[in-house]
Amino acid sequence: MRILIVEDDRELASSLKTMLEAAIGVADVFETLADAEAALLAFKFDLVVIDRNLPDGDGLSLLPTLRQLRPRPATLVLTALDDPTDIVSALDKGADEYVGKPFEPMELIARARAVLRRYSLDETGCTQFGNLSFDLINRSAMIGANALSVPRRELAVLEALIRRAGRVVQRDNLEAAVYNIDEEIESNVLDSHVSRLRKRLREGNCSATIRTIRGIGYMLVQE
Repeated sequence: MRILIVEDDRELASSLKTMLEAAIGVADVFETLADAEAALLAFKFDLVVIDRNLPDGDGLSLLPTLRQLRPRPATLVLTALDDPTDIVSALDKGADEYVGKPFEPMELIARARAVLRRYSLDETGCTQFGNLSFDLINRSAMIGANALSVPRRELAVLEALIRRAGRVVQRDNLEAAVYNIDEEIESNVLDSHVSRLRKRLREGNCSATIRTIRGIGYMLVQE
């Protein structure tokens, strides 16, 4: 999953990024509404975490843009403005969840997962392809009854592929699922991730494998 954090407190933003990347998926941070809106129009995000008091306005002003996106990302407003009137205003304008500062990290992660669960493929937040299953909320994979141990970046590749199982996933989309906007992507690194992931699936007796679509990308298929 991919997360957009809109927070101008750099220390808090860094903490949020570390926390959410460890629990949910790759995250990008922007300090202003203008930069966040540009990123939303250029990239697909699954979850947007928004502060309210930003240098160029109220974070709630981003909600109309979010409502128009297809697919629409889940939205969690994170702010010190936790008066009941503020909470009702945020929810009425389209926020999916509202967490007041200060917050407990475990609570924030739990609420973010709950919001994402509402947007998942089924009520369990899991998707299945052959004997390969992927828990989209807890970000874990299994082959049959056996847990599949996968490093973070390979797990992001697998998630992107199983979300479009049986269909081609272009290289650009895979790279967007694995790397932050600011990260430099070295040539052939994605191919190395795919190669190692393909080997793990084979050694785990997975009924699915990753097919290379030359010049375009990759596709998860049944053997």
